[in-house]
Amino acid sequence: MLKLFMLMGVSIAALASGGEAASEAVPDLTMTWVGFASIIIFVVGYYFVAMEEKYHMDKAKPALLTGTFLFILIGLYYAINGLNMDMVHTQVEHLILEIAEIFFFLFVAMTYIESMIHMGVFDRLKYNLVSKGYSYKKLFWVTGLLAFFISPIADNLTTALILSTVLITITKTKRSFLVPGAINIVVAANAGGAWSPFGDITTLMAWTAGKGTFSDFLFLFPSSILGFLVTAFLLSKVVPEGEPDFDPSTEKKPAMMPGANVVIGLGAFTIFCAVVSHQVLHLPAMWGMMFGLSLLKIYSYRLKRVHKSEFDVFHSMAKIENNTLMFFFGILAAVGALYFLGWLALASVVYHPDVLGPTFSNICVGFLSAIVDNVPVMSAVLKANPDMDLAQWMLVTLTAGVGGSLISFGSAAGVGVMGKLPGIYTFGSHMKYAWMILIGYFVSVFIWYLQYEVLGLYIP
Repeated sequence: MLKLFMLMGVSIAALASGGEAASEAVPDLTMTWVGFASIIIFVVGYYFVAMEEKYHMDKAKPALLTGTFLFILIGLYYAINGLNMDMVHTQVEHLILEIAEIFFFLFVAMTYIESMIHMGVFDRLKYNLVSKGYSYKKLFWVTGLLAFFISPIADNLTTALILSTVLITITKTKRSFLVPGAINIVVAANAGGAWSPFGDITTLMAWTAGKGTFSDFLFLFPSSILGFLVTAFLLSKVVPEGEPDFDPSTEKKPAMMPGANVVIGLGAFTIFCAVVSHQVLHLPAMWGMMFGLSLLKIYSYRLKRVHKSEFDVFHSMAKIENNTLMFFFGILAAVGALYFLGWLALASVVYHPDVLGPTFSNICVGFLSAIVDNVPVMSAVLKANPDMDLAQWMLVTLTAGVGGSLISFGSAAGVGVMGKLPGIYTFGSHMKYAWMILIGYFVSVFIWYLQYEVLGLYIP
């Protein structure tokens, strides 16, 4: 009982100090040594993130070092100058909460994907596609459309990795098919992720930040699909004629493990739980995802007892790309530090009507996403929090998502496919057809303008 009262006392004191920190204005530190040092450290850190292929250093390492070091530097500045340390503590606590919502959402989604891979779901998908006897052009369209409609559920990176593996299964040497096919998958995965609250990290961030409801993102479907279809149509013109070689006598149909269909159903139900948690119960979306993870764990127990299955959820968790999760932690922490210092408030000036205004600024976000990566760019926009209506928040979600396709390393999907098709899908091979992607990008923006600004076909 004494421990309980002590805990309550500490909690009340923490709340009181947090309230005092919140009421006190946060000083602008942009023109101080810690402000300039933080910008330099961020640029250097992000250089090594962008040059992952050159230095063969996983991007999570510089991102995590940058994000954690910046707040240590800020804390040191506050301590030296006798500033209110509760401000730093409160900011870091809020940042941890924001990151945790995204972190655990992705953690569960990746666990389900790895579980389905282990159970042979995607091996069966690959076999079904290749064994149909489709031509190269038909396979080009099928893989692209699958990427567009799978990424809203499975996320764009996972979708791109799976379907680029399908491309290699179809042919390992025919570059005239592999290059446009890979570009098509990247564009489709990014476009498909843009109209779903959990199809891309950027949309997930905007959704969890409360910039739109679940249904608001669905209104981006026309812009996403028409932009993708225009680019796909142009790319299809360079896809070769003919059919890939396939010998059914040597290729055996992969068998899915018992319970695979139930796991697929549980995955869909988990997404439903996430939506209900966020939209109806006003809980974080990750709460519904964690509930879905508990259902998967219980079902795996049943599989072991009834079917003597070798499926183990913890094995799926072990295969999760933890470097991706660490990268997001580091980069979001780094952007949070720049926001706390005051740099993002300066950057948000471009959104003022007398400068560029929200529409042109949000269009530029797409090009910046291609160069820098859409995750830190979207994080910066959300932290700066410019005064925009729903239509503009949907525009920046769209441009940050599809804009990453303009350059091969502009999105997680592009980087992932470059790793799957080394020497085939490269920066150079992508830029050869970049003008086709640019046309699709402007088509997406035009459809948004027609739908939102001219016709008003959305729910404000």
